[in-house]
Amino acid sequence: MWSAETVLALAPDPASSRAGRDLAVRRKWSSLGRATGPDDAALLWGACQGSGKDPYLTRVDTSEPAFKCSCPSRKFPCKHALGLFLLFVQSPGELAAADPPDWVAEWIASRSA
Repeated sequence: MWSAETVLALAPDPASSRAGRDLAVRRKWSSLGRATGPDDAALLWGACQGSGKDPYLTRVDTSEPAFKCSCPSRKFPCKHALGLFLLFVQSPGELAAADPPDWVAEWIASRSA
């Protein structure tokens, strides 16, 4: 089972951990969602507005875990993935259950191939 501590242990460095904690609030995300698989692992997604024109599209598969984000960060997982994962762990009700959007479904399909 995931906790804030186990999620933060995935951070590549202390700065990413701090930035992830800062992003683990609903107001930082313009959209959020989750889908639960048969083993209760969750697929999470969200759009987080960064400094660019378009929001960063972030995906997390909690079963492995696996991460993907459209941000330019070279850190893995990036602060957006950490923030999304932390938000889910701390406030799962903030992520509504839904069918994954195309950009998430394409990621899952590419990982399965």
